[in-house]
Amino acid sequence: MQTLISASPPQTLYVSIRRDELQRLKQERDELQEQVARLNLLLQQAQPQRHPATR
Repeated sequence: MQTLISASPPQTLYVSIRRDELQRLKQERDELQEQVARLNLLLQQAQPQRHPATR
């Protein structure tokens, strides 16, 4: 038999953050987004080019 667990409604958590912490997190987010863009480009370049089939 499986145990059923009732799902409780989601709760909102409020936190305080200093301006310098927020600025650092935003900068880190921007750097990570740039890294993801670079890695996606490298991944696209590494995949073999697909040419449409000719008849």
